[in-house]
Amino acid sequence: MTMGGAGLHRGTAAFQGALLLPFHCLPEVRGTHLLLVLVLGLLVWSLIAATTYHLHAAYGWVMFVSLFFWILTLLFLVIYLLQLHQKFYMVPWPLVLMICNAVATVLYITAFVTCAAAVQPTSWRQWDYNRRAAASFFACVTMITYGVSTFFSFRAWKGLGSNAATSQVSDHA
Repeated sequence: MTMGGAGLHRGTAAFQGALLLPFHCLPEVRGTHLLLVLVLGLLVWSLIAATTYHLHAAYGWVMFVSLFFWILTLLFLVIYLLQLHQKFYMVPWPLVLMICNAVATVLYITAFVTCAAAVQPTSWRQWDYNRRAAASFFACVTMITYGVSTFFSFRAWKGLGSNAATSQVSDHA
């Protein structure tokens, strides 16, 4: 009976290890920021999608920016979770991520300003006023998060914060 229990425990531990193994990058700054931006971006585009955004041209731009960068960030998260960045080591992933975050920051600035300017304070009786105002708030928070991610991506690209021993170790060996 003990032997069967030990085998079951060992199998359960191996199963749990197999499930948690690809998620090792989430405690890192890069994984945490990608996950945070995904949640915030989801809030932005789902709040806009729940309104009558097609009647207002300004919300089309906000919807495009938020949905485009949400899908792109989701692709980056999948790349890091599946550790494809180590398999394709010839691609400068920190530089690619930094450029993507910088472009997302700039475009989210325009999306935030557009979204905030399109919220009409006199239309408080409309059922989607609160959703538009919340989308403006979350667009601002997402913009700030992309800006912080740009900073950390820049540090990773330049190799700042690492010592001589860790900078000599190759990830693709």
